[in-house]
Amino acid sequence: MPSFLEAPVAGAYHLLTSLVTAIEPLAGSYAAVIAIVVCTLVVRLCLVPLSVRAHRGLRARAELMPQLKKLSDRHRGDPERLQRELAKLQAESGTSVFAGLLPTLAQFPFFWLMYTLFSRAMVAGESNQLISGSLLGAPLGLHWPVLTGTPAFLVLAVLLGVVAWFSARLQLRQLDETATPLSRRLARILPFGTLLSAAFLPLAAGLYLLTTTAWTVVERTILQR
Repeated sequence: MPSFLEAPVAGAYHLLTSLVTAIEPLAGSYAAVIAIVVCTLVVRLCLVPLSVRAHRGLRARAELMPQLKKLSDRHRGDPERLQRELAKLQAESGTSVFAGLLPTLAQFPFFWLMYTLFSRAMVAGESNQLISGSLLGAPLGLHWPVLTGTPAFLVLAVLLGVVAWFSARLQLRQLDETATPLSRRLARILPFGTLLSAAFLPLAAGLYLLTTTAWTVVERTILQR
């Protein structure tokens, strides 16, 4: 790892271990689990302004769909003109094709830190204390293929599947009548990518995915209302 990345990893490690130490007298071996959930919730709470902005951008873009469709039909044979007209319309309305990606992009650094902290035996020049934490008896540093058949794997897999199902329903609800069959199919399938992703990640990262996707479902439900 490049040396300039070691500083944030070490800082995150000391912050998380301090939180685990504070929680441990009450939570025991589940202190690291609670620390991951708490840190994830704090990060998502800090990203609420971005989520609100992204939701407003998506709503504004949905309102522009009839105009976007007219432009696409009018300039179908001239891709360059179409791109210019689409860019002009988006600039005038203040919308962007990346409107819904801001909260996701902002989470990448935190996700990378979480993966790094639970994938290394040594962090900040000392033995990694975080990987000694466990969930239902399974160490947080283990990857899911090793955990297959354990209660921790089964519980997280079921919960991720339930959250993905609710997420798919929300995404389908957001689509309008102009959505293509492919868009609807992707809206049904893509949320379940968390299950596939978790298969290649440490158990701690799976716990992060569960917490952040559950937050997203609740947040979108509130914003849509």
